[in-house]
Amino acid sequence: MASKSFLSLLLILLSLLSSHATSSETHNNKIPSSPFEFLEHLKGCHKGDKVQGIQDLKKYLGKFGYLSSNNNGHFNDDDFDDQLESAIKTYQINYHLKATGTLDAKTVSNMMMPRCGVADIINGTSSMRSGKQRHPHHHHHGGHTVAHYTFFRGNPKWPASKYHLTYAFLQGTPAEATGPVARAFQTWAANTHFTFSQSNQNPDLTVSFHRGNHGDGAPFDGPGGTIAHAFAPTNGRFHYDADERFSVGAVSGAYDLETVALHEIGHLLGLGHSSVQGAIMYPTISPGVTQQSLHGDDIQGIKALYNA
Repeated sequence: MASKSFLSLLLILLSLLSSHATSSETHNNKIPSSPFEFLEHLKGCHKGDKVQGIQDLKKYLGKFGYLSSNNNGHFNDDDFDDQLESAIKTYQINYHLKATGTLDAKTVSNMMMPRCGVADIINGTSSMRSGKQRHPHHHHHGGHTVAHYTFFRGNPKWPASKYHLTYAFLQGTPAEATGPVARAFQTWAANTHFTFSQSNQNPDLTVSFHRGNHGDGAPFDGPGGTIAHAFAPTNGRFHYDADERFSVGAVSGAYDLETVALHEIGHLLGLGHSSVQGAIMYPTISPGVTQQSLHGDDIQGIKALYNA
């Protein structure tokens, strides 16, 4: 019977080889490498244009909070209208791009960056610059010393009595993710009034991996595009997109588990996105890059939210 297991081994090897071959072939056929690839052919679009694919741009801006859909809840036309122009301007302001309202090359390449699935604008405010708190020590931009962190709509947070939060890894979490996530929790603990411990008894927070539509109304989109998302307090759910390549540390073409966790834990604690490029709560992430500490903007944001 040894031959049977030998045959099955051969079959496994063959299927591995053929899947490897097809994956390198599809690469040359320029199959979209990211769900955001459609933006590439909209480069240069501006108000008054009618171009196929603009409705996908409207969906993108709707998903991330820049555009509200019409009464039917659909972005079902390809018209570059006033609302779209104004949504693009707000997006450009948030990302420190020239606010032209035109889909220029810089804006397109920014929009194509992999990112967190949480919307940038959840506060109903027009941008990620909350302007609520003044930086005590920063005096660049000639007196425009506003903070750039934001909160979720209604400023949800954990009650004062609940500063010790427990977390659990749900079934299907790769073993290599547990260390990086635990380190990310410790980094937040070191900078806030929170403490964290792992516990499977009724955890406050859960970490899990999902692909595509996974039942929370915010489907993942395959490799690239949105990488992870998390919910505002006191929901406690943090999801990685299982279709991505994740790594422990800086690995070319993969997303660092700990860097992603630092960002998503910020959401679990009540922070929205920040427009400060070095902040952990900045919405985009690059593969092969790691960041293991919080930025002053993140720490100021969490202190302001909890009046610490």
